[in-house]
Amino acid sequence: MGQSKPFRATALVVEDDPMQREMIALLLEESHFDVIECESAEAAETVLRRMASQLALVMTDIRLAGAMDGVSLAHIARRYNPNVDVIVTSASPPPRPLPRGVHYWSKPWAPLDVIRLAEQTSHRLAQQLSDTPGGDDGVTRSRH
Repeated sequence: MGQSKPFRATALVVEDDPMQREMIALLLEESHFDVIECESAEAAETVLRRMASQLALVMTDIRLAGAMDGVSLAHIARRYNPNVDVIVTSASPPPRPLPRGVHYWSKPWAPLDVIRLAEQTSHRLAQQLSDTPGGDDGVTRSRH
């Protein structure tokens, strides 16, 4: 019989600065997340349209390449998946209100913040999976 793969949550990282985007992605990958990277909110919206229900986390800067900003993207992400964890980051405060439940992180934030966020999101997902009827589907899920 084949061995099942451990469950890995998926995060969407939206940042126009390639170095920042790569650092966030690396931190999340080290925390056992699969990561999709985008430099614009428009590209991220395409990902959300296709697979919002599969995302556990969206982390976005406010200022991005393209016409749409991270605040608008946060609203779109919550519309597609009301349960996804969303973090909006910037060196300046958001220009307008964020959706309910979306968190704002002022830059600079510490890499440990991303690791803690990944752990909290993984814990929340593990709890949801264990609370789901038939949650024991033979798939090994990592718990942090």
